[in-house]
Amino acid sequence: MEINGPLILLPTALVLILALWTRRALEPLVFGAFVGTLMIDPRNALSTLSDNLLTVLTDEDVAWVILVCGLMGSIIALLLKSGSSRAFAQSLMRYTTNKPRALLGCWFMGIILFVDDYLNSLAVGTSMRKITDSFKTSREMLAYVIDSTAAPISVIIPISTWAVFFGALIEKNGLAPDGQGVWTYIQSIPFMFYPWIAVAMVPLVVSGKIPLIGPMKAAERRAESTGQCVPPGAEQVDKAIAHLAENEHTQGSVWSFILPMVSLAFFTWWFDLDFLMAVLLTLGGMIVAFIAMKKLSPGETFDNILDGFKSMLDALAVLVGAFLFNEVNTTLGLNEYIITTVEPLITGELLPFIIFTVMGFVSFATGSNWGVFVIILPIVTSLGHSLGADMTLVIGATLSASTFGSHACFYSDATVLTSQASGCTPFQHAFSQLPYAALAGCLAAVIYLVLGHM
Repeated sequence: MEINGPLILLPTALVLILALWTRRALEPLVFGAFVGTLMIDPRNALSTLSDNLLTVLTDEDVAWVILVCGLMGSIIALLLKSGSSRAFAQSLMRYTTNKPRALLGCWFMGIILFVDDYLNSLAVGTSMRKITDSFKTSREMLAYVIDSTAAPISVIIPISTWAVFFGALIEKNGLAPDGQGVWTYIQSIPFMFYPWIAVAMVPLVVSGKIPLIGPMKAAERRAESTGQCVPPGAEQVDKAIAHLAENEHTQGSVWSFILPMVSLAFFTWWFDLDFLMAVLLTLGGMIVAFIAMKKLSPGETFDNILDGFKSMLDALAVLVGAFLFNEVNTTLGLNEYIITTVEPLITGELLPFIIFTVMGFVSFATGSNWGVFVIILPIVTSLGHSLGADMTLVIGATLSASTFGSHACFYSDATVLTSQASGCTPFQHAFSQLPYAALAGCLAAVIYLVLGHM
C-alpha cells in the first residue's frame, strides 16, 4: 500500500509522543514500527513486521553494533571485577577535589578517547561514576558531559569511525575524487558548528557560566540535597553494571585499566578504524593477562564476560528497536517526503540552514544518525550543485545534523549507551540534556543562516 502526504509522519509523531508520555524508549519504538507496518501492509502487518525484524537482525551493520556493544560490556565487566576501574578512579581522586574538576575530568577523558563514540561513552561512564557520585553529581549530569564528548568529538577529529564512514560516503556521491573523501571531510570540519558548540558548552555548564535548566536543575538539586545520584526509576540500569563490582580482596592496578584503553585506541587505528577488531583483540589480551596475573580465575573470567554481555541487553533491545523503526520509515519514504516537501523553499543561500534544521529533526525523530544520510546525501548533493551552494558548508551542515540527532535523540545509539554506562534511563538522560542540545542547535542554525547569505 502506497502512503503519500503528511500521513507518512504519523509513526514518527506517535513515537515522540509516547516517549514523552511513558518516559521509555523501547515500547514507543516497537509501537511506531507496528503502526508504520500497518500503514504499509494492513493485511499482513505482523508477518511484514517479522520480516523487517529479520532483515534488521541479519544486517551486517546491526550485527556489528550488537557485537561491539555486547563485547564492550564484557570488557567493562572485567575492568570492574578485577578492580581496575576502582584503581583508576582512586588515582584520579587526587586531582579531582571538587565537582567541577570531576566533570571536567570526564570531559577531558572523552576528548582523549576520540577514536570511537561507543568507546568514549562506555569507558568514561563506567570509570567515572564513583568519582562523580562522591561529589553528589546526578547521573543525568554525568551522562550529559559524556555524551557531549562522544559523537561531537568523534566528528570533529578526523581519525575516527565517523570520518571514515562519511569520507567514503562523500566519495560515493561524487563530492570528492577517489581517495580524497576524508580530505574533503577535513575541509568541512570548520563548518561543523553543532559539534563544536556542543563540546565547548560543557565547561560553561559545569562552571555555572550557563545555568542549570529544567530537568537538569531538578536532577542536580536532588543529588546535592539527598545524595541520590541515581534517578528514581533507573535503579535497574545502575544494578546491571553495579553487580559486576570487584571482590573486596581483589587488588586492582591503574595500568590494568589504562592498557586496555590504549589497546582499544591503538588497534582501532591499526585496523583502519575497525572497532570490532580492536574490541576482540583487547578482550583476548585481557583474558590472558588477568588469568596469568591471577586477578581472576578462568571460571570467573568467562562468567564475567557473559555477565558483561548480558548487562548490555536492555541497551541492545532499544538499539534493535530503533533500527527496526528506521527500516519501517525507510519503506514509508519518510526522508524523501520531507526533502520533497521543503525543496520548493530551498535557495542556495538557505540550503545549509535547511539541511541542518530539517535533517537534524529527521535524525532526532528517527534515531538514525548514519542510515538517514546514506539515503539523503545524493539528494543533498544534487541540490547543492544545482543551486551553486558552497559544498563544504553543505557537508558541514549535514554532519552537524547527524551529530545533533545522535546527541539529542531519546533512543539513538549514543544516548542509549551513554545512559547505560552512566546509570540512568535513555529518557532521563535525553530529557535532561535536551535544553542544552536545543541551545547548541539554535546557535548552529543561526550561524548556517548567516554564512549562507555571505
